[in-house]
Amino acid sequence: MKSILVIDDEKEICESIKMILEYEDYNVDYTSIVSEGLKKLEYGDFDAMLLDIQMPDMNGFEVLKYITDNNINVGVIMISAFSSLENAVKATKLGAFDFLEKPIDRDKLLISVRNALSHNKLLRENKKLKDDLGTPDIIIGESKSIKDILNTVEKVAKTEARILITGENGTGKELVARAIHKGSSRNDKDLVEVNCAAIPTELIESELFGHEKGSFTGAVKQRIGKFEQANNGTLFLDEIGDMSLQAQAKVLRALEDGKIERVGGTEKISVNVRVIAATNKILADEIKAGNFREDLFHRLNVIPINVPPLRERKDDIPLLIKFFTNDICRKNKFSIKNFTDNAIKAMSKMEWSGNIRELKNFIERVVIMIPNDEVTEDDIYSLSPGSNSKFDDILNVSNSFQDFKEKAERAFILKQLNLNDWNISKTADILEIQRSHLYSKIKKYDISRSDC
Repeated sequence: MKSILVIDDEKEICESIKMILEYEDYNVDYTSIVSEGLKKLEYGDFDAMLLDIQMPDMNGFEVLKYITDNNINVGVIMISAFSSLENAVKATKLGAFDFLEKPIDRDKLLISVRNALSHNKLLRENKKLKDDLGTPDIIIGESKSIKDILNTVEKVAKTEARILITGENGTGKELVARAIHKGSSRNDKDLVEVNCAAIPTELIESELFGHEKGSFTGAVKQRIGKFEQANNGTLFLDEIGDMSLQAQAKVLRALEDGKIERVGGTEKISVNVRVIAATNKILADEIKAGNFREDLFHRLNVIPINVPPLRERKDDIPLLIKFFTNDICRKNKFSIKNFTDNAIKAMSKMEWSGNIRELKNFIERVVIMIPNDEVTEDDIYSLSPGSNSKFDDILNVSNSFQDFKEKAERAFILKQLNLNDWNISKTADILEIQRSHLYSKIKKYDISRSDC
């Protein structure tokens, strides 16, 4: 039986709602005193609640904010005799599921409660599923550097402090961001991730702040930006060092004011967002070069976390091999493969310039290509990044010199994209070609992130 709480200073309203809902086999509790209602929330387990806005000791919006801030999992339906679009919008932004006008219509009440319960059930199931399937996001390691990071994450997760995560591509900066969000009081809300390097400069502002219909060519409808999507949750700005100075200025203003403005709009929209940023660049150098705002750096760098490259934490490689092997075998329904001690030693001596991402991709290659359940040192060398296997493959399948050149070019571009975490600007610089030219090559060779 689903449990529902009603908080309204009019006892008659409470009793009327109770009678309607109990007739439909819901378990209903009510109170006309807000403080008593908060105690019931704290000690009870309610699936939904109906909450009045205008009450003498504490208004409904304050109660709703308390529910959101304290991560209480309950579907809230706001009720009020003073119906207005402004109240409805405010209630929705604060996390309410629905808004009903007094006097309450019986059919609308039952539909709203049924939908709120269904929505809340999905949220709970989704959270449980994320928790159950959350193993790929675990930070693996027992080295001192990893233990220090985990200690820092534990200390800062419950706070509202902004975090700046630094480190090379493939070191797992996004895992640190997810761990912080998961340990925060906002973990029932969204973690919205944005790769600033993957978005063209001319579209980054629309992506972050949204846009109004007709604000520019192609804006055929209103778009909600990432800041609004992350309201009451966490916004992860990955590769923020690649953001344009113009977009940086708007992000700084949003952090200072807690308000954003859609492209082409005039309305100031309040957002309650915790920002975590990450970059593979040394921002102090970018500031000196005039590529990054110093004031934004200080806003973001409240708690700095540096994720070391894999070559500085090689003691963790055996653990990572075991974790990724088991995960990949399970997903592909393979029997679990075991790496010999010599195979692990061989992999521990490798440089892994692409860090954990490169290690994981290599383990997947080994698991798929080696038929035996035991992986030896010879197997590792035959498939290692330094072997000629890929080059030999291209030679063997090429039918002409032009075909060979195209296959080799595709393989080289794919390798550079993976090494640079698909940072288009950085990859184009390394290849010494224009970004537009690189986009054309990606399209021509049908290159995607799913390619090994």
